[in-house]
Amino acid sequence: MTSARTPYYLDCDTGIDDALAIAYLLAAAAQPDSGVDIVGIGSVSGNVSAAMGASNTLDLLALAGRSDIPVAVGAHHPKVGEFRGGAPHVHGENGIGNVELERSAASAVSESAAEMLVRLAHKHAGELRVIAVGPLTNIADALHLDPTLPGLVKELTIMGGAALVPGNITAVAEANIANDADAASDVFAADWFITLVPLDVTMPNVFLEEHRAALIRSGRPVASALGHMLDHYFEFYVGVYGHRASALHDPLAVAVALGDLALKSAPVVRVVVDTTDGPGRGQTVCDLRGMYNGYPEQSGAHTRVVLSLEDDFAPTLLARLLVA
Repeated sequence: MTSARTPYYLDCDTGIDDALAIAYLLAAAAQPDSGVDIVGIGSVSGNVSAAMGASNTLDLLALAGRSDIPVAVGAHHPKVGEFRGGAPHVHGENGIGNVELERSAASAVSESAAEMLVRLAHKHAGELRVIAVGPLTNIADALHLDPTLPGLVKELTIMGGAALVPGNITAVAEANIANDADAASDVFAADWFITLVPLDVTMPNVFLEEHRAALIRSGRPVASALGHMLDHYFEFYVGVYGHRASALHDPLAVAVALGDLALKSAPVVRVVVDTTDGPGRGQTVCDLRGMYNGYPEQSGAHTRVVLSLEDDFAPTLLARLLVA
């Protein structure tokens, strides 16, 4: 099936940075010449439970006037072990900074997120672009439902991992990957083109108080709500940056997937995920040994690892959110 617009499926665990990512994607889709068509959103347990993530997503879509976008509830537990309750200290008890949005009249669809992804991949064969900004449980489940999935998906963009920098949940592991390392291992082992947007690039790109204030001052419902959500997020990041700010993990991944950013360094390399039970569990092991001579082509490599951008992302994000 062909269409004038490019179909995107988003898989998320809707906390605060996921909300920023959704708003960025919605704003892009609202531009007449963008070619962006959001064909579905799936939720997975991570920042919050999959059920709460779906509820947050539905409420945000309603606030934006896009209740037509189908939302599917995905996996509650990772492949191994159980969901451990999320990250309320980072995202608030409700996942969106304890901001109360008006409840959406829409409900999640009956199919699971993995089932939705497989169906959309067949419907938009060779065209569907998948963006995953939470644990990769749903993506792995979809692979198990249909091993032909990599041949149907145009590109998979993942926010997660750490290539040359420390992790944020262990010394070496980033939260999305660590929360389901076994699923992540399956996803990276599959034969599709992946763009990985790791902490290397998301941590240096930050939102500041001036950006948050601009969102609130705008008076626009979505932008204002995001500004208030960020208050809680900023408080958490005081312990990381030493001042009120926030990393831009998930919206940056969406912007990369849309082609909105100039990439300064993004080599295509081999990536595997550590699934052992030792201190390395959840690490994205990226073969970056070629950095000293310009990353020559690696046989069998199919993961583009975004290490840096040409420009600061915050102004681009702010401009997009102010029209969300």
